[in-house]
Amino acid sequence: MRDKGNVYNAVKALPRMSWAPANLFNLYNRSLGRPALDTRFNKSSLTLYQQKWSSKRLARGYHGDHIPETSFKRWYLPPNLPVIRPTSASITATGATEKSERHGLAKWARGQERREERQREQSVKEAASAPVGSLMFVEVERRIDTLVFRACLASSIYEARRLIVTGKVKLNGVKHKDPNTRLDPGDLVCVEPRYAACLQPGRVSKPSSKKPSASLEPSDSEPEPEASTSSSDSSSDSPSPSSEPTSTPSSTAPLPFHLPPYASPHLFVPAYLEPSFATCSFIYVRHPTARAGYSEIPSPYEADGEVMRLAWEWYVGRRIRARSLGGGPWGGPRRPGGVKRGREEARRG
Repeated sequence: MRDKGNVYNAVKALPRMSWAPANLFNLYNRSLGRPALDTRFNKSSLTLYQQKWSSKRLARGYHGDHIPETSFKRWYLPPNLPVIRPTSASITATGATEKSERHGLAKWARGQERREERQREQSVKEAASAPVGSLMFVEVERRIDTLVFRACLASSIYEARRLIVTGKVKLNGVKHKDPNTRLDPGDLVCVEPRYAACLQPGRVSKPSSKKPSASLEPSDSEPEPEASTSSSDSSSDSPSPSSEPTSTPSSTAPLPFHLPPYASPHLFVPAYLEPSFATCSFIYVRHPTARAGYSEIPSPYEADGEVMRLAWEWYVGRRIRARSLGGGPWGGPRRPGGVKRGREEARRG
């Protein structure tokens, strides 16, 4: 695990995937404090190369900072960003089809056609503004350790990796110890409930229970035990509700919910996950995508802002080519090379 003192350094102020109070302070500074000026390049004295490198540093500080840079460029960087904007040919074909259907029936409704034309132009403008810059990290979001943190079952990405490596996570009913595995739609991930982040009991100071010493008791209090024994004999003849055996709590009782301090701003679940907090599990429904004005990949930076754009430009000319093994939305592998499978783990591509 990485050094927490270096990860949550207040001078660097790099947001991480964590619920730590120090990370929340860094997130505030990076959003509203003085370090936020580093993400505004409209009035900057940095060169274009320095702006790209700074953007890459900020983006990678949050998205997969535990992944080495060479591995990220080889296995997790997509060849290109997806195109969500509709082409002019498809718009023309759609408009021609609608006009042919309404040729004989609604020819007189010129006003209705104009309103539909305006709505079509508005939809084209909205589709053209779909933020696709953050989709460069879609392969990082498919990792099982990232998804365990996104499902609010671990307090940080580092804690999620520890749970996976120590065998506290199951993938489709089989114990899984590889945090590099990428999930496919329909995969089920379960975490042992006693290791979930919100089910850990808080630290409560227990009162000190000290028994009084026998030397401090008075010596003339010896007849009292005889009276107590006689009263116990009399009470044994008549049944009392206090003498009934008390029921011990079962092992299947629900664990107490305890929210860690300063964790509320991080409690959200992306749209591509379907969690079940009653069973401490979730289903990976689909791959993350983007639509007009919204990106499904959580990030402390704008999905199509200057940081994401310059970071993508940094990686465009520094991409490492790797052979395609299939299994991902961009043709990437589910597992980086050189990682051995466990004995209980089935072959997963």
